[in-house]
Amino acid sequence: MRRRDFITILGGASFVWPLAARTQQAAMPVVGILNGGSRDGYAPMMAAFREGLKETSFVEGQNVEIEYRWANGQYDRLTALADDLVHRQVSVIAANTPANLVAKAATSTIPIVFTTGGDPVQLGLVASLDRPGGNVTGVTQLSAEVAPKRLELAHELFPKATVFALLVNPANSAQTDSLTKASQAAAETLGLQLDVLHASTEAELEHAFATFPQLRASALVLGTDAFFSGQGEKLAALTLRYAVPAIYEYRAFVAAGGLASYGGSVTDSYRLAGVYSGRILKGAKPPDLPVQQSTKIELLINLRTAKALGLTIPISLLGRADEVIE
Repeated sequence: MRRRDFITILGGASFVWPLAARTQQAAMPVVGILNGGSRDGYAPMMAAFREGLKETSFVEGQNVEIEYRWANGQYDRLTALADDLVHRQVSVIAANTPANLVAKAATSTIPIVFTTGGDPVQLGLVASLDRPGGNVTGVTQLSAEVAPKRLELAHELFPKATVFALLVNPANSAQTDSLTKASQAAAETLGLQLDVLHASTEAELEHAFATFPQLRASALVLGTDAFFSGQGEKLAALTLRYAVPAIYEYRAFVAAGGLASYGGSVTDSYRLAGVYSGRILKGAKPPDLPVQQSTKIELLINLRTAKALGLTIPISLLGRADEVIE
């Protein structure tokens, strides 16, 4: 081979190799995250989701790309965010409630992996748990089922009290309605009065806590909601500012200064959703993946907050806690 021909071949290869690299990069599968909350509020959940992907050999930035779309509690933005992911032609969409319902309405072809604390059949996400059907499957965590337990926990903290309050987000009716009914039923069983407060914006959260003393309620139970989860630090700060003993579902609330949390492990459900997303990237079809349920339940108590509120936590309750923050 002549030297000039050899140089020509090398020169051509220098253009082919980068092009091949770009083509390979463009072919990297993309997971779309559609979430009604905020990036900061869901940081632990996203870490768990990526861990689930890793269990199926997918690592963000190496062999899978993740596109995040956050509504930051403004659920009216979800439709546009979902449409954007569909237009982006992502490989799979992972979404929480109520984003999962919006995602399902946006596409019947892109696989969807949901996380929810509600009944996915009643919500209309799947036809059945064993045979989801369509392009949707996912993971449930114990939420509505343990919502009455949070009221019972509040009653255990205040055994002589008869009035309690429940805070829910009316913008998330798909989840709020069933949770409210379950909590009201538990209140009737315990012979308690349960007043329901509503908040779907930061200003309404402030108002709800400011008016709490007027209810003469002993404690506040927070309903499960993506907007609330994204406001963990603010909610904890409000409980201290207005001296409101409050119980939520997730650890992040207690870590930020909330009094207590009791509920299904949302991080575990996100890990399982990550595993399902990875399996779909490898070729599995949503109808062949039965809906999973994360059965892990956690009880956390913040003793520093209890002291600030002038509360004494019963020894029996401390003994059942999975974690106590001192």
